[in-house]
Amino acid sequence: MDYIDLHVHSTASDGTFTPSELVEYALKKGLKAFALTDHDTIDGLPEAEAAASKASLELVPGIEFSTEYQGRDIHILGLDLDWRRKDFDDSLTAFKEARRNRNREMADKLRQLENMDISLEMLEERFPGAVMTRAHFARYLLEKGYVREMREAFDRYVGNDCPCFVPRHKITPTAAIDLIRNAGGIPVLAHPLLYHMTAEQLETLVKGLQKHGLKGLEAIYSSNRGSDETNMRRLARKYDLKISGGSDFHGSIKPHIDLGCGRGSLKIPYEVLKNLRSQ
Repeated sequence: MDYIDLHVHSTASDGTFTPSELVEYALKKGLKAFALTDHDTIDGLPEAEAAASKASLELVPGIEFSTEYQGRDIHILGLDLDWRRKDFDDSLTAFKEARRNRNREMADKLRQLENMDISLEMLEERFPGAVMTRAHFARYLLEKGYVREMREAFDRYVGNDCPCFVPRHKITPTAAIDLIRNAGGIPVLAHPLLYHMTAEQLETLVKGLQKHGLKGLEAIYSSNRGSDETNMRRLARKYDLKISGGSDFHGSIKPHIDLGCGRGSLKIPYEVLKNLRSQ
């Protein structure tokens, strides 16, 4: 049976593998296809597409939007995007500028409040071309010796409610769904159990998003335990949603999560992608 991975990150956002390295690693792992779904950016897709074409590996062009719903961070995956559309690229450019302004504010706070030798320009020099996330701040602080581990950076400085945290403007899940559908893509609710909602809250979210055009639910995921996948499959069936699955591979940022197999036993058949594409 052929296997795939529909949730993968590269150095274009907060992963540690370049898009080309992901293609090489996917071949090594024996995958038939994988989706590059970097956070709020498609900057890694040209390199990934070129490498995948040479390797005869199927690349699913994607993205992972960070959105906000009732004070929660909700992620919407877009798969099979027509990512060269100018209107889609223009929207992402606006998101990127908003994120850059927020990151400048956080770097300024770290310098002014904590007396750290850091600036947005230093971060961009250290992580060229990346869509900067708080994980990049944590890696930088670790490398400079300001923290002993990345978790400490979140706990003391850049985590929610910490002194140097700056909230980022996020779009709504429905707006992300609209952007994905307008780009010809398949909108999927990512890792639904990570939002720590009650069953009733999650169902309300799924029901509302399905009415707005959501097409899939990421029921197969690395952190699933016990009956998690069964419960998510049941929820998807109730609202006529397709099943998706992914490892959420980031490389050494999440060393316990491997490409294609998650924590070791994840298996996503190619049939999952075929079903997502079916009407």
